[in-house]
Parts: sequence; C-alpha cells; structure tokens
Amino acid sequence: MVDKSSSTDAPTILGMGEPRRQCGAIAYRRAPKLEIMLVTSRETGRWVIPKGGLISGKAVWESAEQEAFEEAGVIGEIAQTPLGAYDYVKFLKSGEGAPCRVSVFAMAVKGQLSEWPEQTQRTTKWFDWFDAAEAVHEAGLAALIYRFGRDAEKRLI
Repeated sequence: MVDKSSSTDAPTILGMGEPRRQCGAIAYRRAPKLEIMLVTSRETGRWVIPKGGLISGKAVWESAEQEAFEEAGVIGEIAQTPLGAYDYVKFLKSGEGAPCRVSVFAMAVKGQLSEWPEQTQRTTKWFDWFDAAEAVHEAGLAALIYRFGRDAEKRLI
C-alpha cells in the first residue's frame, strides 16, 4: 500500500498486488465518419467508456457488452477478442484508490434503446474518434481509442 499522507489531499492507494479486473467497450458507429460513444462517470462526470466489473458466469467480452447496455443503452455486435487493456486508479467513496486493469472490446453499435438501467445517472455523447481520445483522462484509454480510430481509417470496420 502506498500512503501519501504527507499531503492532506493525496489519496491512499490500496494494495500493491494484482489490480482489480474490469472490462469495457469502445462503442462505435459510422455516421458516416467513425464516432465513439462516451459516457460520464457517476462520481466525477469525466468522459469514459462504458466499463465495470466482470460478471460471474459470463465471458469477459459478454460482461463488456452488458456494461455498454447498462451504462449507455447501446446494443450491437461486440468483438470476442480485446483491443487491449489500460490501467487506472478507481477512487472509492472512502477516498482510497484501487488500481484497476480494464480489458477493452470493440462494439459495433446497431442502436441505442429509449430506456436503460443507468440512463438517469449518466450522460451519453457520440464523439468523432479523435475527439473521444482527447476527451478521456486516462492516457492508456486515450491511446487505445486513438489506435482504434487510426486503424479504422485505414480500413472499413
């Protein structure tokens, strides 16, 4: 555990072992240019991809698909192979930080439902892929979005 208690504003980072495993989806469409849907986080309102913990009994990609439905109301086809992963620190209500590693899957969005579980807790927005990479705060996530967008421009997804 890293304790930065010398600064009154610095959080404590929990555990130096394995990070918490999470999954997420880069939900995309062509309209006609490549766009990526981001959602706001519940705690801070930052732009993020739909993501969350692994769901018992489901494959990692199925869990990512479920998160995209719950947080953004999107349905579509999700890849079963991850694009990659990124690390971030999730800040808990206690003020402590928990290291997380997110496996990210591409999801071709077919539509957005009129109602979904977290609709009143989050805002959703379609971004040009480059703007989506600029909007997120986690450098590893920005790099994944940028690589996905750059590669998609070279070929049609």
